[in-house]
Formats: sequence, structure tokens, C-alpha cells
Amino acid sequence: MATTDIERRIVLITGASRGIGAETARVLAARGDHVVINYREKRKRAENLAAEIAAAGGSASVAGADIADPDSARALIDGVVAEFGRLDVLVLNASGGLERDAAPGYAMLLNRDAQTRLTRLALPHLPEGGRIVFVTSHQAHFSPTREVPPGYEPIAASKRAGEDALRAMTGEFTDRGIGFTVVSGDMIDGTIIVRLLERRDPDAVTARRDQGDLPTVEDFATAVAEATTLETAPGHTVYVGGQDYLPEAVTSPATVRG
Repeated sequence: MATTDIERRIVLITGASRGIGAETARVLAARGDHVVINYREKRKRAENLAAEIAAAGGSASVAGADIADPDSARALIDGVVAEFGRLDVLVLNASGGLERDAAPGYAMLLNRDAQTRLTRLALPHLPEGGRIVFVTSHQAHFSPTREVPPGYEPIAASKRAGEDALRAMTGEFTDRGIGFTVVSGDMIDGTIIVRLLERRDPDAVTARRDQGDLPTVEDFATAVAEATTLETAPGHTVYVGGQDYLPEAVTSPATVRG
């Protein structure tokens, strides 16, 4: 018997028209979830991804929104709830700030303020047992204690600020019975961030490769997808790659991948 939308989890993935978000959508759809592919500008690319997922037997839809804009973010959540009646999982994947035309302060606006705003908008619609997953990088997660690659500082500071702001909400998540997991990865091979860093400071990327193979988009997306069902303590962090970053006490297979 085919899975219906009533039986499927409704999963909203921000910034999902390409890269890690798109691959996460593929993985979750293949596991039986309905994925809502959020995009900011690339509607056609999001629609092509949804069609690809449908052709493979999965279920997907698209939702355009600039999550950094308060009205657009509200319309995104309202639209998902109006269409499906609920939201089961929120994957906070969208990030940015290295774009050439990015305005001063944009990184903090997107990587901290937009993440917490969207979470607060989603909270009333997430049921007990719902999940929130925040996607970040080792370069941001460990930035308070580790050197940050030159040029990546605005991303590192703002994504760490976003993570801290969400962690401050953990008590509220727990009171509502909602799981919260952070997934942090080393530089992910093939992503736009790594390509931008290679243009600005090739040595920074080479230094990471010298530590071992970088995780692939597929590796990282699989970890993000698994975090939507992983039974862990609130605020648990899943690490993907970058063994040299990790505390010696981090040894659990559920915590470290790659």
C-alpha cells in the first residue's frame, strides 16, 4: 500500500534547492517523508528536484521564501501548515554571508536572526515528537576555541551565534516534547562554501584536505537526515568528519560520522 501524505512526516528543509539541502531532501523522501523544498530565488531548480523525487517514488513540494525577511518567513510556515495541516520536522539548513554582494550584517541576519525567528514561527505547529535540526560547520561550531579560515569569519561568528541562540531555547523545546539536534561538519567537498573559500584562501582548504578526505555532500546529508530520527539528549551534536577538531571524549558512533 502506498504511503499517503497523512502517514508521511512533513519535513521543511530551508535552502534545499541545491547542495546539502537538496541531497537531504532526496534521502528523507526515499525514506518515506514528504519534503518541502524551500528556495529563495531558484524556483526552477527546486521544481526540478521535486520532480526528480516524485519520479523516484517519493513525495515533495516547493515553497519559495527568503527566510531572512520576517513576512516571507511567516508566509512560509503558514503556507506549509495550510497545505498539510502540520509540520513534523524543521531542518535549518539555509546559510550564507560570503556572497560578493552581501550587505554588512547580512550573515548575522540570516545565520542567527532568521534561524531563531523561523523556529519560533514553527514551534506552535510542531507536535510532540517533532524535530528541529540545525546544520552548521566545524569551522563555526568550534570557532570560540579554534582558528577560523581567513574570510570565513562572518559565517563562523554568525552561525555560532545562531547555534547558541537555538541552544538557549532547548528548555522550551523539551517542554513541548520536541527534539533538537545540531549537525556539524568539516568542510564539505563540492559545496559552494568550499568553492568560495578556495577562491579567497586556497591554503585554508588545502590544510583541511591534509587532515584527511573531506566529507562528501552525500555523507553530510545522510547525517542530517538521520538526525531527524536520532534518539539523543536535547542539544546533542552529531559530528561529521574533521577528527582533529573533536574532543577526545567524543567517541560514540551516533555522535561521530566519517
